[in-house]
Amino acid sequence: MAVLTAFRFTWWQRLALGWLVLLVLVAAAAPLLPLPYPPGLPDLANMAVPPFSAARHWLGTDPQGRDVLSILVYGARTAVLLTLPAALLAALVGGLAGAAAGFWENSARVPLTYWLVGTGGTWWVLQLPLPTLGLGLMLIGALLAWLARLQNRPLPTWPLPVDALVVGTATALDTIPRLIVVVAVVASIGLSAPGLLAVMVLTAWPPMARLVRAQMLRVRQLPFIEAARAAGLPERQIWFRHALPHALHPLRTALPLSVAGLLGLESTLSFLGIGLPPEIASWGRLLATVRDEPSAWWALLFPSLLLTLSILSLNTLSRMSTSRA
Repeated sequence: MAVLTAFRFTWWQRLALGWLVLLVLVAAAAPLLPLPYPPGLPDLANMAVPPFSAARHWLGTDPQGRDVLSILVYGARTAVLLTLPAALLAALVGGLAGAAAGFWENSARVPLTYWLVGTGGTWWVLQLPLPTLGLGLMLIGALLAWLARLQNRPLPTWPLPVDALVVGTATALDTIPRLIVVVAVVASIGLSAPGLLAVMVLTAWPPMARLVRAQMLRVRQLPFIEAARAAGLPERQIWFRHALPHALHPLRTALPLSVAGLLGLESTLSFLGIGLPPEIASWGRLLATVRDEPSAWWALLFPSLLLTLSILSLNTLSRMSTSRA
């Protein structure tokens, strides 16, 4: 009975869920929908025409003659395919980092092989001078691990201040507004869709890590964690199998809010003309076309309406998660 009660939704929650499900379905089926025009094809004979005043342009055209309905549909696809993976990856990174920081704080010790492999991998990924040096460190670390396993001898360990690293990095990223960080990166190196996804993850994980860290500080004091230690279970097993599932509960509320924030960020970047490449449809870029033709109210109304409904629905979803937590 308690389970049935837990799945009762109010009308607002049903509408919010229905809208989000519809948005995902439209995004997934966009290439299959019978749209009269592709999103990037200009109709030079019908530029900035209002809704239902030109043949087959049901929601009108923007000042470049592109079909507004097609831009809205493919803009939904862009929003879903960009913001949802970014929020999930940010939740994964922030959840693991915050859980490790809260569980071990600054008392973790890492074997020498992990230090060598991690340092070498970072060196090689960042393409620092002499990239082969990174590969060499990784090979040395793997060789030492193999020899230690062969001789059944423990390797020396070094302390790793996990809590100081996670909290310090999150605080440093939070001191700078997210939009300024993204604009600075875009202005310096330019961005593709995968690059924008990476920058979104970089700026979205700190709140997740802070929530999970606070929850982990409480969870690790609970009796079942002490019982697991008394039973002789390894610390990594206690962290992953017993503490981590409980520490991740705050993400049920934070994830919808993160998606809403990233959706607003992507639309803002596209509105400013510094986000995705011009050939990719976006609600924010459609909003920006109003600057070319201020009388084209439909280019402002329809994407604004979709953005507002989506963000309100995500906020409703987060409150629903809070009430069940």
